[in-house]
Order: sequence, then C-alpha cells, then structure tokens
Amino acid sequence: MKMKTTLSLVAAAVALLSQSAFAQQTREERKAETAGAVKSGETMKAGEGGPAAAKPTQSSKTRSERKSETAAAVKAGETPKAGEGGPAAAKPTQSTKTRAERKDETAAAVKAGETPKAGEAPAGQKK
Repeated sequence: MKMKTTLSLVAAAVALLSQSAFAQQTREERKAETAGAVKSGETMKAGEGGPAAAKPTQSSKTRSERKSETAAAVKAGETPKAGEGGPAAAKPTQSTKTRAERKDETAAAVKAGETPKAGEAPAGQKK
C-alpha cells in the first residue's frame, strides 16, 4: 500500500515539475506575437482557410478570349448539353434491330417461359 502511495506521489511531482520545465508564453507575449503576424500579413482572414489554403491563380487568358473560345466550341458541337456528362460520358449506341423485331423476340421469350415472372429476380441473379 505504501508503495502505491509513494509511486503516485512521485508521478504527481514529475507531472508538476515537467509543466514548469516547458516555458510557456505569457498572455502579453502571445498577444504581441499575434499582433506582429497580423501586421506582417502572415495570418488568414476569418473563413479563408488555414495555412495550407491555396492562393488564387491568375488566368492566362482574358474574359473575352475565354468567351470566344467557348462560343466556338458550342458552335462546333464540342460541349455537352446541359445535364449530360462530359467528354468521358458514354454515347448511346444505335440498336441493330427495329422495334417490331424487339417486340417479337420478347413475345417469343414470354411464350417459351424464358422471362422471370413479375416481382421475381431473373434466372442466375440473387435477390
């Protein structure tokens, strides 16, 4: 029992001494340091992000150049329509069968019992 008490007293003493060993700034020192950083422009304004925030880059083209390039791309049909994907979007493929041929195939599959019943998973697929 004495050993536990002794060890806990030693641990408390070490904790107290280690706090004072690390020099902490006073409030006045911190305020002076912060004021110097604000004056030299090292701090960010509220809401502008942290120190890793990227600086805005300047465009190499003027607004009129960008507008004319965009207008030319729209005229040439190089831009996607509103709501469609970008250039990587898959383009729809044309069917090789007519609507009548597709309907005939579906009717034959239903007649042969090759289609799943309503509400059931297709053959070979898990629910």
